[in-house]
Amino acid sequence: MSEEQGGAGGSFEDRLKAARGRRGLDAPSAQSGKRSGDDLPSGVSPWGIGLRVGVELVSALVVAVAIGYGLDWVFGTRPILTAVFVPVGGVAGVLNVYRMFAPKRGENGGAHNG
Repeated sequence: MSEEQGGAGGSFEDRLKAARGRRGLDAPSAQSGKRSGDDLPSGVSPWGIGLRVGVELVSALVVAVAIGYGLDWVFGTRPILTAVFVPVGGVAGVLNVYRMFAPKRGENGGAHNG
């Protein structure tokens, strides 16, 4: 126990660096040699991000078109609701992609800084 409490000036930094490495909190550039301008989380490739963006956009559009077509079939208003839901699905897909890339807020949000 005395070994953990005391130590030289660099020991805390070494233990902190090791703990951050175990938790995966180090910057991606320090872990995998990526460029410093990359904003990707550790372990995520650009192909994975691109695939997820495509899936988000396409799935939002497919769901919106299905809802519009289904409501058109129920109410007998063939092209109207489908035409209304296509832009809604597009906006939903873009909003999902925006949420994926938006900067994350702190966990405390507006907590007291005391």
